[in-house]
Amino acid sequence: MQDTSEFPAAAESGSIEPAILYFGTPVVLIGTCNDDGSYNLAPMSSAWWVGWRCMLGLAANSKTTENMIRTGECVLNLPSSDLVGAVDRLARTTGSDPVPPGKVWRGYRHEKDKFGRAGLTASRGDIVAAPRALECPVQIEARLAHVHEMAREDAMWRGNLVAIEVRITRVHAHPTIMMEGQSDRIDPDKWRPLIMSFQQFYGLTPEKLQRSELGQIPESMYKPPGWRPAA
Repeated sequence: MQDTSEFPAAAESGSIEPAILYFGTPVVLIGTCNDDGSYNLAPMSSAWWVGWRCMLGLAANSKTTENMIRTGECVLNLPSSDLVGAVDRLARTTGSDPVPPGKVWRGYRHEKDKFGRAGLTASRGDIVAAPRALECPVQIEARLAHVHEMAREDAMWRGNLVAIEVRITRVHAHPTIMMEGQSDRIDPDKWRPLIMSFQQFYGLTPEKLQRSELGQIPESMYKPPGWRPAA
């Protein structure tokens, strides 16, 4: 029998219905090509990796989703915590024109030059035409593999969310985050990803990094009126 004397006493948990479930994941700046050849750059944090595959949770009507489906490619730029200001300058901006109604409601505006707005340097990928953000310590070129419609059983969310699976084609990393003497290994003691947790920015420390523009949107605005979790 396991000795639990070293563990803190268990607290009773209550049932809650938070509007969002962003418990803390790395921020990704997705670089894509617009239909006129210009570049789009969109911050998001609904991403996870298995091997050289990545799943991206996106709004079905976003400019990034449109660009990825049309071109079949993207670059996943991973900002470090010291790029928090650049990322926050992209908050509440969209490449879509007109701005989708849901984003209008949350105070978004159209921005054509996302890289200029963020103050980041764009460079075409080696294998894909989508843009890398050179200041990001990690830049991952990828091609679209599958698009999965999400929440098809939920009448309120159906058609609004997609999970896009991409396959990685090339990984770029700054020398400053590489493990000593290991050409293909990133050193976790040197890599400091930017983390978003419940709309706020964090690094690998318990202190909040700075005020978040997205954090000014009330969480309740992410829950459609009348929505309840499925039984």
